[in-house]
Amino acid sequence: MKKKALPIIENFEITGVAAEGKSLGRWNDLVVFIPYGAPGDVVDLRITRKKHSFAEGQIARMVTPSPLRVEPFCEHFGVCGGCKWQHLPYESQLQYKQQQVVDALERIAKVEIPPINPILGSAETRHYRNKLEFTFSNKSWLTTEQMQSDEVFDDRNALGFHIPGSFDKVLDIKRCWLQADISNDIRLFIRDYAIRQGYSFYDIRNNQGLMRMIMVRTASTGEMMLVVVFSEPNQAAIDDVMGAIRDRFPQITSLMYVVNLKCNDSIADQDIILFSGREYIEEEMEGLRFRVGPKSFYQTNSRQAYELYKVARRMAGLTGDELVYDLYTGTGTIANFVARQARQVIGIEYVEDAIEDARLNSRVNGIDNTLFFAGDMKDVLTDAFVAEHGRPDVMIVDPPRAGMHPDVVQVILNAEPRRIVYVSCNPATQARDLAMLDAKYRVTEIQPVDMFPHTHHVENVVQLEIR
Repeated sequence: MKKKALPIIENFEITGVAAEGKSLGRWNDLVVFIPYGAPGDVVDLRITRKKHSFAEGQIARMVTPSPLRVEPFCEHFGVCGGCKWQHLPYESQLQYKQQQVVDALERIAKVEIPPINPILGSAETRHYRNKLEFTFSNKSWLTTEQMQSDEVFDDRNALGFHIPGSFDKVLDIKRCWLQADISNDIRLFIRDYAIRQGYSFYDIRNNQGLMRMIMVRTASTGEMMLVVVFSEPNQAAIDDVMGAIRDRFPQITSLMYVVNLKCNDSIADQDIILFSGREYIEEEMEGLRFRVGPKSFYQTNSRQAYELYKVARRMAGLTGDELVYDLYTGTGTIANFVARQARQVIGIEYVEDAIEDARLNSRVNGIDNTLFFAGDMKDVLTDAFVAEHGRPDVMIVDPPRAGMHPDVVQVILNAEPRRIVYVSCNPATQARDLAMLDAKYRVTEIQPVDMFPHTHHVENVVQLEIR
């Protein structure tokens, strides 16, 4: 049976913002979610999906643009899938992120909360990322305009970002505004050099082709790392590409490569080979040096990470006598950042390599009052662990987007630290966890922080005091 065609709704008004960077409006009794809309837009809307409780749509024609709208600064806006709020002024983005935190805490946590501090915006709204990954593909994504043109596209080689929802299609990026222009120069040079030399670009469906990925990392110290991922063990070609990059970009302080023969792109389990320079770059905060290797996790907005960590340290209220537990410590950045104000800091993290980085960062900075443990949080942080290492005065927790396992929350409740500082990249799961912690803790301060301008993502830091 043929599906009933979904309608186009004329003069549809977009009234608000929604999750995942989308906008929304109402059609009959349904909420409709629309990408790349702005509150105040009047559009002709094509309904693309209809369910019992909601619908989805695409803007078919702009009738009257919202007075909020600004001109996106990136030529790839609306296609690459990133920076979905470029058409909104940054001040409006901050208001919507603030409201996202308010909604999560009021609707999900349903606990008593103090007034929420105004969100801390990012001083840099462009060129703020310190890490980007670009993928090679022999099947570049063609835009609607390209497909509708009479032009024949024989060269489908691309180096850019995966198109959302199309795992085998990559958009060839001309200029990305997330990193400084040196990142664009490096990417375009490698792309053009590989084409000139006749080196094949990766075919994801067949897992073949020499050129597979690059990762560019920059540091606030000016140091730069480039990792080139190849998918064929052609050493002569690898040496040729790497030598050309080294000669053209002497400012790259850490130049490395990987030969990844697997079907998935992860290099966490791969040998990374140093071609020139050293095996890490360094970040700096208040005189502390943090080594960042090719597999290290480090907050991707260095400057704003410093603001985030200062909020967490202030909320911890350290005097120098406290035992601090830093849960989900990663490479120990927060643990080492607060160690000078604490008696001892104990960090726990799932990833063994990250814990090695955390210990190294303590040694490099002459910090001798940290201890780090690797393992699944719910398995490591037990009542027995607390009994052995001491009841914490303060706990700092910075879990992944999924939030904390209920077993972890229960151990925290049993340990009864005087104060908890909860750093979250997902206010919804944070709110869920706050509801569980409410049995013994009250929320005393809330500080949203914007780490990712032009996206819907927001970090939130909450201080809790024992009742």
